[in-house]
Amino acid sequence: MSHFFAYLAKMRFVTRWGLMRNTHVENLQEHSLQVAMLAHALGVIRNREFGGTVNPERAAVLALFHDAGEVITGDLVAPIKHFSPKIKRAYGEIEDVAKRRLHRMLPTRLRRIYGPLLFAAKDDRAEWELVKAADKLSAYLKCLEELRVGNDDFAKAASVLERDVRGIELPEVGYFLDTFTASFSMTLDELN
Repeated sequence: MSHFFAYLAKMRFVTRWGLMRNTHVENLQEHSLQVAMLAHALGVIRNREFGGTVNPERAAVLALFHDAGEVITGDLVAPIKHFSPKIKRAYGEIEDVAKRRLHRMLPTRLRRIYGPLLFAAKDDRAEWELVKAADKLSAYLKCLEELRVGNDDFAKAASVLERDVRGIELPEVGYFLDTFTASFSMTLDELN
């Protein structure tokens, strides 16, 4: 018997932005889906607009599993995670232990398939780069949505994340920001 997928189903109970007042509480499952869609889009944009050769579908699948270890660890909020290099290193080790625990839950014959989805493999370096950018972009978009409905608790985070996202040196990220981001600050009526 394997508990792997039962654990992954718990992603919907792991909340993000734990220190922030949220108008919409975001869970890890929602976040992972958005990161998957964004990573896929970044891959498509890289290939179509900038002559890239990444696999957008692979990036999307990697993104679905990028925070899977948090079903064991929970979500550690960024101000704590990045408080010091020592804490960041320690949390990285905790995340690694959690992912390894999940990986061991799989039947032996499936471990080779899911291992690269849980742990960054050098064959997927370009796709993981897209996942990392999409993860940061997802956080920024969450801030824009919260600000749109008047939640100023996200103002500082939005400012910091906008700087971080604009600092990502991938042309597809700039393209996405210029083409799609403004819509996240609009109401449904404005989108129609």
